[in-house]
Amino acid sequence: MAKKAPELKRSMTAGQMEMISLGGAIGVGLFMGSASTIKWTGPSVLLAYMFVGLILYIVMRALGEMLYVDPGTGSFADYAAEHVHPIAGYLAEWANVFQYVVVGISEVVATTEYLRFWWKGTSDWVAGLIIIAFLLLANLVSAKAYATLEFWFAMIKVVTIILMIILGFMVILFGFGNGGHPVGFSNLWSHGGFFTGGIKGFLFSMAIIVGSYQGIELIGISAGEVANPQEAIVKSVKSVLWRILIFYVGAIFVIVTIYPWDELGNIGSPFVTTFAKVGITAAASVINFVVLTAALSGANSGIYSSSRMLYKMAHEEYAPKTFGYVSKHIVPSHAIIGITSGIFIGFMMNVLLQFFSKSLENVFVVVYSSSVLPGMVAWFVILLAELRFRRKNKELMKKHPFKLPLYPYSNYFALFMLVLIVVFMFINPETRISVAVGAVVLIVAALAYVIKYGKKN
Repeated sequence: MAKKAPELKRSMTAGQMEMISLGGAIGVGLFMGSASTIKWTGPSVLLAYMFVGLILYIVMRALGEMLYVDPGTGSFADYAAEHVHPIAGYLAEWANVFQYVVVGISEVVATTEYLRFWWKGTSDWVAGLIIIAFLLLANLVSAKAYATLEFWFAMIKVVTIILMIILGFMVILFGFGNGGHPVGFSNLWSHGGFFTGGIKGFLFSMAIIVGSYQGIELIGISAGEVANPQEAIVKSVKSVLWRILIFYVGAIFVIVTIYPWDELGNIGSPFVTTFAKVGITAAASVINFVVLTAALSGANSGIYSSSRMLYKMAHEEYAPKTFGYVSKHIVPSHAIIGITSGIFIGFMMNVLLQFFSKSLENVFVVVYSSSVLPGMVAWFVILLAELRFRRKNKELMKKHPFKLPLYPYSNYFALFMLVLIVVFMFINPETRISVAVGAVVLIVAALAYVIKYGKKN
């Protein structure tokens, strides 16, 4: 049995915990337009987001049930190791580290692009270095400093989405910015119907949508550093998914209602277009600032999450011991430096590849998107672990105030749907290569475990 890592300082508030999870799950893709998901299934993409949201609600309730009893850093990996198999915990840990290093690289690359909007002559590697250094310092100061920064990053995104939804409904119902002519709801069905891609298109869109919700499980990692964990966990799990659903579904409802879904590919960011439509002349600058903070938020959450996981692994002897070091600020400083170094190396490789050949950019696109399948590992292990957790703790569950509803049927339903989504990821030509790369990463990690630790466990 792997050793447990010492507890870190519980300095975060419940509100910060919620915002970390929101920040991790609401990414750049929403603001730049969800054209890739909409094109597969048309306006019914709204139902696809709701359906994936339902699956993730079950996952979050299963996680919350276990967190309530045992809130700790890297929790879902602990539950996987204890209730499923040590290899499941090991895969959850390495998948988390891989996922967020890759996400961190892609977000830093994105921020350099957004900075070029204002400072056209800025060198990519200089901008990237400044951004990485800024995030490194924020994470080294304290967990509270990181959480405060993430709180404001997430708040900017949330306020923008709410504003977009309000303005959108003014355009739809009152014709605000449209010459006083209400747009109405006809765009939802007048361009080939509501379900334009049939069941196949619907499932294809779900295969892409799952990536939008990744990061929601950050609640499970931040639980080890939050004050009053039980109260905070119940509050966060209950509210965070509904907030994400409202933001995603609300924003996309406005987008597919105002604009014909088959023309979205030609208008750029629907957020920019909508803001400009109602007379906000600085719309492009506003949205550029928001997507910049969204990208910084994604990288910030990634550094936090994967550094805690690396710290945990060092104490379990699954990673070099140096990553288990805790600084005087009570943060795993060596693990934070290790993760940011990985992001920096990946970012510089991207700069070099672009320098030598523009065609090599496609390689990095595949690498970036390969994080989706490893990111789903956490959801699978949470659902599997909760099944065993219930069976082992029958007496404890009698007085448990935060049980997963409709257990075990909800659990089996979520597992079945996640497996189905992975199958359609392999079928979908847009996700096939990246999901195959993600699968190879997981297979290599599993083989490494068997070779190195198989006999010990």
